[in-house]
Amino acid sequence: MLVVKGLQIHYGQVEAVSDVSFTVNQGEIVVIVGSNGAGKSTILKAVSGLLQPTRGTITLDGEPLNGLDPTAIVRRGISQVAEGHRIFPRQTVFENMLLGAYTRKDGRSAILQDVEAQFDRFPVLRRKRNHPAGTLSGGEQQMLAIAQALMSRPRLVLFDEPSLGLAPLLVEEMFRVIRELNQQGVTILLVEQMVQAALQVCTRGYLLENGRTVKEGTGQALLADPRLQEIYLGRAPETLSVGT
Repeated sequence: MLVVKGLQIHYGQVEAVSDVSFTVNQGEIVVIVGSNGAGKSTILKAVSGLLQPTRGTITLDGEPLNGLDPTAIVRRGISQVAEGHRIFPRQTVFENMLLGAYTRKDGRSAILQDVEAQFDRFPVLRRKRNHPAGTLSGGEQQMLAIAQALMSRPRLVLFDEPSLGLAPLLVEEMFRVIRELNQQGVTILLVEQMVQAALQVCTRGYLLENGRTVKEGTGQALLADPRLQEIYLGRAPETLSVGT
């Protein structure tokens, strides 16, 4: 579905990503893990058209995404839940949901049906539909960011650090939502700081170091890797318990 080959990205003269390649097959949850500054969020921005790569290719269903603007990429079926639950704080919850559907041409009735579907998914948003989004708690804003991203009816959703700043119970809820979306047919590309939780939920994962992909495998295979355990999980291999 998504193929990234030889990706190189610069911020001015600074090389943020030097050589990254990975694939995401339809129906998968693929996670990219790595230390801070490894280039994870930069890669998602390139896929969603917010950054243009210096070198390399990005294709969706065999068609190139290089050079397309973010709106065109949303229309191709990709949506991103940005780091830090980026929403429009002065607009109401309901208005934020409508803004998520800005590329759609199928009419207000279909859009309002999808708003109701997201309210079913996140009942707290229904109760606060007329509240300014900036008055929501951090967890509620993250729910709204996800709902807003889903309003474009994406086939592939990019999640950038969805657990960032959330309490443990809300983190568990975020991963439940990600699993549920995937079971409903949405393909997921996930960047996440909680390495163990991310690898437990994914189909496959890629490890980034210094702007390069250095390892690929199933979630459990990466969790069992001694080097990853020591560096990213902060524990000796024999003490790691892998969830199901």
